[in-house]
Amino acid sequence: MSGTLGTPEHKSGPGLLVRAVWWFFVGWWASGVAVAVAWLALVTIIGIPIGIWIVNRLPTILTLRPRTRVWTLGQDADGRSVVSERDRPQVAWPLRGLWFLLVGWWASGVWMGLAWVVQVTVIGIPVALLMFNRTPFIASVYRY
Repeated sequence: MSGTLGTPEHKSGPGLLVRAVWWFFVGWWASGVAVAVAWLALVTIIGIPIGIWIVNRLPTILTLRPRTRVWTLGQDADGRSVVSERDRPQVAWPLRGLWFLLVGWWASGVWMGLAWVVQVTVIGIPVALLMFNRTPFIASVYRY
């Protein structure tokens, strides 16, 4: 792409009332189960993909919060409009793997446990959502 026109964010999902009712009846306990299952999956070699999949969906499990997607609008060399999803640059995978083996597996368990305790206080839900959103970084230095 030769030029960038902008980077709009796309969020979709249910309204605040539906998300609050979801949290009250389902999200608070389902997120605890998801945290436990994700962490147990992360500490097994075979379960790592499932654990990462669950970790990436924790905000949705907690409050039905959709994942934010950032799009880049631009033009190619022929002047045609191009829309693509923007990715952040990542740390090299061998370093991410080493981080996970030495720190990420236990730090992510502590982090997710603390996030779950914070969200149970109700007033801490915004902080818990931020913590759950940062869990992939804590586990494997993965940046959204």
